[in-house]
Amino acid sequence: MSTSYPLDQIKVVLAEGIHPTAEESLREAGFSVESLPGALNGAELIEVAGDAHMLGIRSRSHCDEAFFKEASRLWAVGCFCIGSNQVDLGAAARRGVAVFNAPFSNTRSVAEMTIAEIVALHRGLVESSARMHEGVWTKTASGRHEVRGRTLGIVGFGRIGSQVSILAEAMGMRVLYHDTAHRLPLGNAAAVGSLDELLRSSDVVTLHVPATSETEDLITARELALMKPGSFLINNARGSVVDVAALSQTLREGRLAGAAVDVFPKEPGSNTESFESPLRGLPNVILTPHVGGSTEEAQKNIAIEVAGKLVRLMNNGSTATALNMPEAELPNLHEAHHRILHIHHNVPGVLSAMHRMIAAMGVNIAAEHLQSDTRLGYVILDVNASHGDRVVEALRSIPETIRVRAIW
Repeated sequence: MSTSYPLDQIKVVLAEGIHPTAEESLREAGFSVESLPGALNGAELIEVAGDAHMLGIRSRSHCDEAFFKEASRLWAVGCFCIGSNQVDLGAAARRGVAVFNAPFSNTRSVAEMTIAEIVALHRGLVESSARMHEGVWTKTASGRHEVRGRTLGIVGFGRIGSQVSILAEAMGMRVLYHDTAHRLPLGNAAAVGSLDELLRSSDVVTLHVPATSETEDLITARELALMKPGSFLINNARGSVVDVAALSQTLREGRLAGAAVDVFPKEPGSNTESFESPLRGLPNVILTPHVGGSTEEAQKNIAIEVAGKLVRLMNNGSTATALNMPEAELPNLHEAHHRILHIHHNVPGVLSAMHRMIAAMGVNIAAEHLQSDTRLGYVILDVNASHGDRVVEALRSIPETIRVRAIW
């Protein structure tokens, strides 16, 4: 099949051992795919993916301004995970590079692990298991509790927090939640007016917030001091949310009965690097290597979701759910047409200049779509196939143009 650009010359680089389903989907679309097991950063990222049309990463690779400056052929970055703070979204947008993620696909996996940790902390399972492995038999009910009837405080009542709420309530827990946005309660969960109130009222607090300037150091020594003596803290959100040194000190003092932490301010770049944290070695503290969403089911679902978004962008021009671009969900392209994708700085006069230019060429527009935000405009034009190349060259001359591409 003849296409505007040979499909087998579209280079896709997938880093960090992304689930093989993603590679299969992208190869089925006709693209050339290179899969790598480890993270890519700095000069290595530029060397390996600087000439790529699409890049897939997880949470340990970082795409900064320097990378986007060098990656002149890049059209999209796929974050095969929930978060996107590892990508400079502004730098990508300024160069017309769409960034996608998978905000829904591992929700259940994180929620289930959180519930498992709630039970394990209340029963001291990790500490008991460690003693048994050392040959120490310590049978006791002291400090061990059922979760039924206990109060769970959820900070962040979005997709994951609300699922944790449903599962916890099914186990008989009382659920409180706090969110900066207005969230409707599910079941018998009750919203509280402040984080302080939630901390004072909960037997176990679990965090499910994004990494933003507002959530950085959300839990410090001050907040830990507000928590009920003998309560538990779970952080399966982002490493920047909790002051781990303060958490370690509070645990050593015995004010908290335990904690579970899956994310850290500084994480190893690969499985061969050592892990250091002031939380190491503490009893009844569950430490896991950022695996909240790392189930086979979640990783496969993420692979399907993000790979599908990359394919639709390259083959169709759709930017639906992009994190940094105007979102356009586009219909299939008619075989008699070429589709022109024009990304430009959103300033007055660009659209009228495009129309005047195309009208002067005597070209009829079969279909037109426009989406914009405060920074960018995204215009999609379907024109007769015989005029596509002329239109592309003309649109490139518009000063506000960032990227222009034809697909057919």
